Amino acid sequence: MKKRSVFRLSPMIWVMLIALAAFTAVSFWVHPYLFAAECAVLAAVAAYTVWRLLRLRRDVARYMSRIGAALNHTERGAVENFPLAAVVCSAEGEILWYNSVFRNQVLEGSEAYGETVGLISGGKTMGDLRENSTLDITLAARQYRVFTGNVGTRDAGLQIFYYVDITHLKEIETEYELSRPAVMLVYIDNVEELTQNLRDSERAQLIGNVGTLLEDWVASGTGILKKYSHDWFQIVLEKRQLDGIISEKFAVLDRVRSLKLGERPMGITLSIGVGQGETLKESESLARQAIEMALGRGGDQAAVKTKNGYDFYGGVSRGVEKRTKVRTRVVAGALRELLDSCSDVLIMGHRFSDLDCLGSAVALAVTARGYGKHAFVVTDRAKTLAMELIDRYDEAGRGGIFIEPSEARATISDRTLLIITDTHSKLMVEDPDLLKAARAVAVIDHHRKMVDYIDNALLFYHEPYSSSTSEMVAELLQYMGENHLTQLDAEALLSGIMLDTRSFVMKAGVRTFEAAAYLRKLGADTVEVKRMFTGSMDTYQKKSEIVSRAEIYHNTAIACYDGDANDVRVAAAQAADELLSIKGIYASFTMFTENGTVNISARSFGEFNVQLIMEAVGGGGHITMAGAQLKGVSMAEAKEMLVHAIDRHQEDRERSLAAAQANNTMQ
Repeated sequence: MKKRSVFRLSPMIWVMLIALAAFTAVSFWVHPYLFAAECAVLAAVAAYTVWRLLRLRRDVARYMSRIGAALNHTERGAVENFPLAAVVCSAEGEILWYNSVFRNQVLEGSEAYGETVGLISGGKTMGDLRENSTLDITLAARQYRVFTGNVGTRDAGLQIFYYVDITHLKEIETEYELSRPAVMLVYIDNVEELTQNLRDSERAQLIGNVGTLLEDWVASGTGILKKYSHDWFQIVLEKRQLDGIISEKFAVLDRVRSLKLGERPMGITLSIGVGQGETLKESESLARQAIEMALGRGGDQAAVKTKNGYDFYGGVSRGVEKRTKVRTRVVAGALRELLDSCSDVLIMGHRFSDLDCLGSAVALAVTARGYGKHAFVVTDRAKTLAMELIDRYDEAGRGGIFIEPSEARATISDRTLLIITDTHSKLMVEDPDLLKAARAVAVIDHHRKMVDYIDNALLFYHEPYSSSTSEMVAELLQYMGENHLTQLDAEALLSGIMLDTRSFVMKAGVRTFEAAAYLRKLGADTVEVKRMFTGSMDTYQKKSEIVSRAEIYHNTAIACYDGDANDVRVAAAQAADELLSIKGIYASFTMFTENGTVNISARSFGEFNVQLIMEAVGGGGHITMAGAQLKGVSMAEAKEMLVHAIDRHQEDRERSLAAAQANNTMQ
């Protein structure tokens, strides 16, 4: 019989003896002779049981003595008198011996001889304990650090473990982590635009309401708030409070968005940048990077700088157009200086260039040539989606302005200025190698800022509130002196604006129409521009087939196409636009496979932020127009990823709407 059986069965044996005695007593009323016989048997059984138990206990004592003898004198003295809890286990994980400190502290006065090591290791096995010289475990709400050692005996396999109670140290460590300071920068995105027609008292009341809301928000914890100007705030708070804010997904964004001035909803929004580093100085620097990222993505969101990049929360509103052109004038001057200091200019857009990409690029190339520079537009004619525009330049005898990426790599020098248009992502440019080779880079883009942005640009002109890059370039050219654009160049720019605004329906602000009016003044013919959007019968048929395959899911349309890949990219984009004309559809997604990659085109009217959905699956874009390319997945897997992203976005939208309704009720 094993030792553990002695400790487990002894109480059971005594219970059985007591039960037998009770039955024997009952037999007295049945027959006296039977009672006498049972008493004799009971006495014999009891005597044998007591003798056997004593014998087993003596065997156990001898076994434990042998274990003690197996330890050398130094080890035996160390184990018996060691001030820390110590336990000896067999190779199979059986508890063989422990000192009194272990019994009192770890076992809380109970016994565990013969039990498995899992009882005292939080479920860990002997293998886990052997593989780690030290291991942290939790037992009965106490935390221990277990040190593993071998017993140097002839009985190979004995293992000794020393337990150090680190509960208090862990509490100190947890408190230290939770009390680490973080810095949060808060900016009121659209206060100038929203308050320009308000009276001074109303303006002060609105800004005061935002400040009061932020003060109450911060006062719920241990943070402090400092107001630097009417639209800038700095908050210093502990990690414990920040964790709660993150778990609520920055609900303050919804509360501020629902603020009213009297009965008028103002639609005011915040941008928040959060940084947490080793020091307050580092935290403040990280917060500035985060707020820059939040503003670059259109505002109305929080960006938290983490070790792995950024985490984003919010971003559900469309944003407000910036009406001031001060920055445009400053950027135009800076771009003119870069053009004056370079020897030649290359303008490059994103892969699968479209009318906005090439229209803005060719206008910049023409302007640079007007300043006496050798300027070319870098594009892959085999992959471009704006071949109609290139054909028009070929027909006009000006097709030489477009060159292939291989030609550009052969001509680039240290004095070449590379201008990137309609993208700011390192991974999405037409030729990443050309970007790496360039010493001087300028970026002009309107898409919401992505994490992998070009960070070495001498000029980074990024305006997420603008409708298109063509609009931005049209504004820049008005501040760069003499105009060099022809009618064809003006039509190229106007086609880019019409593409991204869907013929002035989406994101068409005051400045959009001003830019269009400027181009119209230069001779742009809207009929000729419209002809650039015409396609072949094959493309039209593909578009119709994609639309016919659409499925409705949560007020979105999802269409999957796995047919002929020729011209499918253009057809998929057009189909996504077409699906938005269906009543009750807030967003559309068309999916197709090309060269083993699943491509997604996403469109919306703005109520549904397709950029956030595409970012969730590894893509990006704008609030109304976005896309993604998924490699290494099937169409079915890509669709499942898309549906999951839509579900998450719907949950966030419903939460924001509920919070807004609750705030309106309170007000």
